[in-house]
Amino acid sequence: VQLQASGGGSVQAGGSLRLSCEASPKNLDITRMGWYRQAPGKEREFVAFITRGGVTMYADSVKGRFTISGDNAKNTVYLQMNNLRPEDTAVYFCNAYTVVPGLGRDYEYDYWGQGTLVTVSS
Repeated sequence: VQLQASGGGSVQAGGSLRLSCEASPKNLDITRMGWYRQAPGKEREFVAFITRGGVTMYADSVKGRFTISGDNAKNTVYLQMNNLRPEDTAVYFCNAYTVVPGLGRDYEYDYWGQGTLVTVSS
């Protein structure tokens, strides 16, 4: 499984960026896809996810500013980031979570993209 993220860059505070992440192979049945971020000197933190059924969840710090959406047919997730703040500066990692039914139990898998840098200047 490969996750290809794109869309990072540098913007001034108040600006916008849109991140994209495409998972392959296309026939992979992904339970949910989302984004995490890691700022310099800090631990990786949750940003947002969307399930295959369209249920979304956001970190409190990005609610009302970020919007996650997905295209199940393309196994692609997008993160629209508006009103960016300097504290949003981080490497953003795409995540895909899958659950595969097995004999007597389910198997959970987490996949990660390579990360894309978002820099917000004041």
